[in-house]
Amino acid sequence: MKHPIVTLHMANGADIVIELLPESAPNTVNSFLFGACNGYLDHHAIERIVPGNWIDVSYTAFGKKELQYLIPNEFELHPEITPLDSHPGCVCMGGYGEAGLASCEFFFPLRDCPDHKGTYPVFGHVVSGMDEIKRIAGVKTVPVDFPIPGVEVNKPVEPQVIETVEVELFGETYPEPVRVENPKLPKCWPKL
Repeated sequence: MKHPIVTLHMANGADIVIELLPESAPNTVNSFLFGACNGYLDHHAIERIVPGNWIDVSYTAFGKKELQYLIPNEFELHPEITPLDSHPGCVCMGGYGEAGLASCEFFFPLRDCPDHKGTYPVFGHVVSGMDEIKRIAGVKTVPVDFPIPGVEVNKPVEPQVIETVEVELFGETYPEPVRVENPKLPKCWPKL
């Protein structure tokens, strides 16, 4: 079985190509594909950069009601899977601690993150486009007021927009993700 390939076509003409790893984080991959295949990630400006740490593509469920859900921690659902190490070149899913993982709120680590192992699953890796990720990591940012104390949020001064997301499934099908029932939604998600 070939792994899904996802291409983030940036508004500046650059592409970030990601290979998804369903055997490493199956429910997380299903959740990401739900958002990507339904167009919910298109025309989205990257929301958060923590210099030297990571690029969070979204912390607001992409501003979409359809993505305001949480999924269970991958390694509670699949304790038989050994979590992958998080480092530059990986694609990881964000989350809200014991409440669960954040539907499609993925991020690119900019450093080795051993503290993420088993918490924020690595569900893909960058095939090409690391130069674009490094460029985005270095853009000028401004601080943002954020409703969770102690969390650093900086947004790019000039929007860094994912124009469209192209998905190649190679004829495979992926189910909708298992979701947390009656989740306590994060304070940073907008009321939609």
